[in-house]
Amino acid sequence: MCGISGILRQGRSAGLDLEHTVETMARRLHHRGPDRLGSWVAPDGQIAFGHARLSVIDVSPAGDQPMTSSDGRWTITYNGEIYNADSLKADLGRPKSGYRGHSDTEILLECIAAWGVRKTLERAVGMFAFACWDNGRSQLWLARDRFGEKPLYYAKHGRLLIFASQIGALRSVPGFSPTLDLVALGEYFRWTSIPAPLTIFQEVSKLRPGHLLHVTDPGPLPEPVPYWSPVDEAVAAAEASAGPELLDEFEAVFEQVVADRMVADVPLGAFLSGGIDSSAVVAMMQRRSTRAVRTFTISFPGTAFDEGRYAAAVAQHLGTDHTELVVTPEDAMGVIPLLPTMYDEPFADSSQVPTHLVSRMAREHVTVALSGDGGDELFGGYERYRMLARMGRVRHLLPAVLRRPMGRGLLAVPVSGWDGFGQGVAGRILPAALRHRTGHRVHKLARVLLADGSEDLYSLLMSLDNGSDRLVLGAGDRPRADASGLRATGIAAFSPAERGMLIDTQTYLPDDLLTKVDRASMAVSLEVRAPFLDPGLYRFAWGPAADHRIKDGQGKWIVRQLLRRLLPDHLIDRPKVGFGVPISEWLRGPLRPWADDLLDPAVIAGQGYLDPGLVARYWRSHCDRTDDFTYQLWAILMFQAWLAEAGP
Repeated sequence: MCGISGILRQGRSAGLDLEHTVETMARRLHHRGPDRLGSWVAPDGQIAFGHARLSVIDVSPAGDQPMTSSDGRWTITYNGEIYNADSLKADLGRPKSGYRGHSDTEILLECIAAWGVRKTLERAVGMFAFACWDNGRSQLWLARDRFGEKPLYYAKHGRLLIFASQIGALRSVPGFSPTLDLVALGEYFRWTSIPAPLTIFQEVSKLRPGHLLHVTDPGPLPEPVPYWSPVDEAVAAAEASAGPELLDEFEAVFEQVVADRMVADVPLGAFLSGGIDSSAVVAMMQRRSTRAVRTFTISFPGTAFDEGRYAAAVAQHLGTDHTELVVTPEDAMGVIPLLPTMYDEPFADSSQVPTHLVSRMAREHVTVALSGDGGDELFGGYERYRMLARMGRVRHLLPAVLRRPMGRGLLAVPVSGWDGFGQGVAGRILPAALRHRTGHRVHKLARVLLADGSEDLYSLLMSLDNGSDRLVLGAGDRPRADASGLRATGIAAFSPAERGMLIDTQTYLPDDLLTKVDRASMAVSLEVRAPFLDPGLYRFAWGPAADHRIKDGQGKWIVRQLLRRLLPDHLIDRPKVGFGVPISEWLRGPLRPWADDLLDPAVIAGQGYLDPGLVARYWRSHCDRTDDFTYQLWAILMFQAWLAEAGP
């Protein structure tokens, strides 16, 4: 893994030292690439690249970047790993001048020189973000991997196009002072992360996963175009033919993708929570390794988030070299002040804390770690997929002529009125689970009845019910998260659960989960690889035998069947715990002074971004336990902390 940066002059722009500026940008990315710093300026001074290198494949100077192709036409700055580099090299043949080393960077670059950018992207399997310059045609290409494992940001700054792995590097360019985007802020408070292509700044964009940006002239920037679509790929896979031995096929495919991600010239290990996905990855690693695999987990003794005992049992059964870090509240809370600068923009998935802690521990022993990320999205692991199916059935039990009036009638009674119902005499007949936050639950049911298709149902499950339309001042009419491609031809053939998986793959996976892992791990210069995020495995997951994912009401069916060949049933058949911290109680206890300062109504009023009265109501209700606003408050606190430490 590395950090990349660059500047393209789109016309005359005097007074900027390109080499010094890209080096400054690269130094802002030192945590992503602490081993070596590199820069390159085109002879005509039109473009410059910077690079902060974390050496993983070919740690010699032969792998240093920026790198120019053997024919002199192409120059690249690249962040990532190409897992099928050896296969590409075999197809490519030997350049006339030979290879200078054995880095995947050089192979990727020579493929671009021989085949062009688009064809190379279609054939390359990996996680990456790169910028490459065509010295012959004076054209720039920016590209990002299929699933969005590696980040890439870009912005117009006068006559300059600037780009980098993180926003912080862009902000080191002289004179670049971007403006906070209220539209993006509103989306953040709905999703707890900012969906691409939006960022917290109006002038800065995220390149979408599976997209490339081709800049050919100094005029307005063109729209990025896709070279790979998860929806199109799912449609094509579903039309393929199924093999007779499905489990054997899955085992062979999965073992190979894990093996491909074990190639490294530096120490390698894995995150092990004891859950289905990480256990499957570690089991395949141990099968392919001649020594005990290094595995790492953290535990929160005495909390509902503690998976340490499960991870230890899996490690013992597989024979890994296991390390467990017992985390105290003080350890976890010590990470919180680091989050605003770690993430560059507001980000409020509280599992960012344990993810950073396990990354920091692993980095003491290894440089590369494999994870189980992506298994839920590919194989239907989240409960919300089954909920989508159930919600869809509820809607279809009633015709629209009855469903819509019922929904409007339920919404006509305010939340407080339904809460009184749930806590009063009528509440005695309700299940205990429905007596808490009755109003919120009834209003959610009403929106289910009024929902128009799977996208709306998904939004009900995933977005925060926090009055975000009123929380951000002056945001106006805000867009909703884009689920592009879900209305494409052929999508109607997929079930509500499958549609939820497709939406997750395009939104939650890159914007939340993979962003969390990238920033939390790269803050300590740890490279994390996710075997489940392989295009071949994705095609298998979306193949014609759909019940290999969700079967008999259970997600990840085929992954579980594979694990039964490797682990005893009692280590497989257990509830999903999740990866979080007890934020709710910490806010009422040891984090309260910190939160009190950030949520001071006078401070919030002076900033002018949020409604101080609404924030105060959330905080008061949470502290006196009349309601639980953990997720809403954590989002507000992460914004306030970012604003204080790294905001405009």
